[in-house]
Amino acid sequence: MKLIEGIVRQAEALTAMRRDIHAHPEIGFEETRTAALVADRLKAWGIDRIETGIGRTGVVGVIHGTCKGPHIGLRADMDALPMEEETGLPFASQCPGVFHGCGHDGHTTMLLGAAQYLAATRNFPGTIHLIFQPAEEGLAGATAMMDDGLFERFPCDEVYALHNWPNAELGWVGTREGVAMAASNNFDIEIAGRGAHGAMPHQSVDAVMVATALTQALQTIVSRNVPPLETAIVSVTKIHAGSAYNVIPETATLSGTIRTFDPVIQSLIVARMKALAAGIAEGFGGTATVRVHPGYKALVNAGPQTAAICAIASEIVGPENVSPDAPPLTGSEDFSDMLAAVPGTYLWLGQGEGPNLHNPAYRFNDDLIPIGATLYARMAEHRLSAIQTAKLATGG
Repeated sequence: MKLIEGIVRQAEALTAMRRDIHAHPEIGFEETRTAALVADRLKAWGIDRIETGIGRTGVVGVIHGTCKGPHIGLRADMDALPMEEETGLPFASQCPGVFHGCGHDGHTTMLLGAAQYLAATRNFPGTIHLIFQPAEEGLAGATAMMDDGLFERFPCDEVYALHNWPNAELGWVGTREGVAMAASNNFDIEIAGRGAHGAMPHQSVDAVMVATALTQALQTIVSRNVPPLETAIVSVTKIHAGSAYNVIPETATLSGTIRTFDPVIQSLIVARMKALAAGIAEGFGGTATVRVHPGYKALVNAGPQTAAICAIASEIVGPENVSPDAPPLTGSEDFSDMLAAVPGTYLWLGQGEGPNLHNPAYRFNDDLIPIGATLYARMAEHRLSAIQTAKLATGG
């Protein structure tokens, strides 16, 4: 691998920083300690401008290059998950019920490593915006930053992000042009029946029976309504009903998630959910109300930027370790909002074998830090130079 020596020399210090963040995780919009650490490090390294409190707890640092020119955004997420850690590591979470089980502590550290190098060298035209984002885990921190004027205050010609990927070879880089990650929507279905004594079921409209029948029926949407060559997921993840052994409950609630790549398929699924819920509930003598909560858009990588980033990654990790046409993922990412506003690319970065993301035994591989930091830095340097050269050649 062709890693940046200045970053490699800082690997031990960066690892210590990552483990400190790991030991003090914070969930979305509560990343006050992490944000303060980021701002403090940026200040110590002579970053030209530092703004905090963007999207509540986000931080943006600005590094100017050798001359005026284009602007590149590099984004890292900072939040942890509301789950217990079961790694037994000496630097494990000191916060009960909060755990960096997705490696955002590593992403933050990699961008900090790139920031330290870029602030010291400034071997690029234009400006780099370092975007440390809160609340990626389901709380739409990207949207919060954008609503707070992110791209008006820190305009970007292009924007980039990456995510560690367990069980892919260390240093592997994957991405794809076009739709790379699914859109997500959550749903609640509230069922109303008629309660009764558990020994007198004939007097009830049993909300539990409606809920179980509807749970099974929802699975037919993908198998019988979505075209076979399309990808979609409908998962019921919660069923709540009842309070006692001898009471048939009057109400029940189903909740879950919808994942799609195509907004037309998304609309089809919602329509079928509403039709099935209404019909099945009526068949039992009850009613059902479907509420779908807008989530993250499908993540769409821009073609020219994706091709350019794959070429840059090939120079760093070798072309044999870059997959420019990796399969799309049914997971979701709020970086999709940033890519909907500014062209760019999202990368997956292999970190070797180990428990998957969101697993209580997940462990971020610290050997990934200098690789990710080098990728961040080279993406910014190369793309700023390429954009500047193109503009000069066309008289822009």
